[in-house]
Amino acid sequence: MIQTVDTRDFSMRYIKFGSGGRVLAVIPGLSVKSVLMSEDQITAAYDVFARDFTVYLFDRRLGMPENYTIRDMAADTAAAMKALGIERADVFGVSQGGMIAQFIAIDHPELVHRLVLGSTTPHAVRTVAPVPREKAREAALSFLSGLYSDDFIKKAAPGFDPTDVELTEEELDRFAVSLRASDGFDAYGELGGIKCPTLVIGAIGDKIIPPQGSLDIALALGCELYIYGAPYGHAVYDEAPDYKNRIYSFLMRD
Repeated sequence: MIQTVDTRDFSMRYIKFGSGGRVLAVIPGLSVKSVLMSEDQITAAYDVFARDFTVYLFDRRLGMPENYTIRDMAADTAAAMKALGIERADVFGVSQGGMIAQFIAIDHPELVHRLVLGSTTPHAVRTVAPVPREKAREAALSFLSGLYSDDFIKKAAPGFDPTDVELTEEELDRFAVSLRASDGFDAYGELGGIKCPTLVIGAIGDKIIPPQGSLDIALALGCELYIYGAPYGHAVYDEAPDYKNRIYSFLMRD
């Protein structure tokens, strides 16, 4: 069930599932439609965590301001976690969510026990540069077409055509603001502030954020790195059958 947490300055939607004593905070990437609308698929995908963890998947705040930044998103997610009484969590951020997770670990280290960064980068890349609002639909469809590998689409969604996806004006506005937030993002010089154990995961065929971003983070932190080979791309977190188990094994090493 989609729930809402209210802070002093904003509200944020989230879903919660699992019954474990540890907390896993999941921060999804840039999306055209809210990932919370796929709650059943999400809970099924994260089933491996349900016994040992209570899982929170956070959306972005409601009513994102026009000048929203990645660091703002991190501050808001941290505030939402605190409002829910979460004092310490394992954090998994993917794509733009991985950018947000980096700043949470840097600015709010007390909140992060272990960190997993998937399909992400420590600095902005050309493929996520901001676009004018009037070109948001074109950018959104281009983004959708680059998420999944051709093999995955043929098996999971044969006939999928991103140009046929219906998008509301509200969804396009949200996407445009989120996309602009990544412009100028640069956490690279501050990665030394991440002190918790970290796992970085990327994919060689990523068309959205090249795997060099994963390598840059891992080299800066001296942390564990795993790069998937072909045919996996940006959405390797949905495609690779061992992806969630890989994260689970890393988190359970304590």
